[in-house]
Amino acid sequence: MVLQRLSLVTIGCYDLPLLRKFYNNLGWEETDHGYVDYAIFKTAGVLLSLYSVEKLARDTGLEIMKPNTFFKGVTFSINVDKPIQVDETIEVVRGLGGNIIIEPNEPTGSFRSSTFADPENNIWEVAYNPDSTFDERGAMLTI
Repeated sequence: MVLQRLSLVTIGCYDLPLLRKFYNNLGWEETDHGYVDYAIFKTAGVLLSLYSVEKLARDTGLEIMKPNTFFKGVTFSINVDKPIQVDETIEVVRGLGGNIIIEPNEPTGSFRSSTFADPENNIWEVAYNPDSTFDERGAMLTI
């Protein structure tokens, strides 16, 4: 059996200092385990790390797609406690120069969401789902 656990997600960066600055400007706290070429951010559950895409690719033997103008096939989500937090989060991202792909909307009932891209086109959804539950740290338990 493999433990059903996701502990760390790493984004391969073309410009690590640029992404590090963006996530720091979001107000996200880095751990003290970061290095010049590696950053680790605390989240409510999974740790988020930033590392050179070239170094990650070298470990896999796979080719790197350049330029960074394609959909990577992965999205991330920030699930919030209240619908207004979707709008508040998007305004912070907008103020930092993030690319707002989908403005805050309510496609069905009281669900509210929005989508943005960071400076390297990593896609993030900000969502409120009234059925979601979180633990005391803010880690999502149910969707």
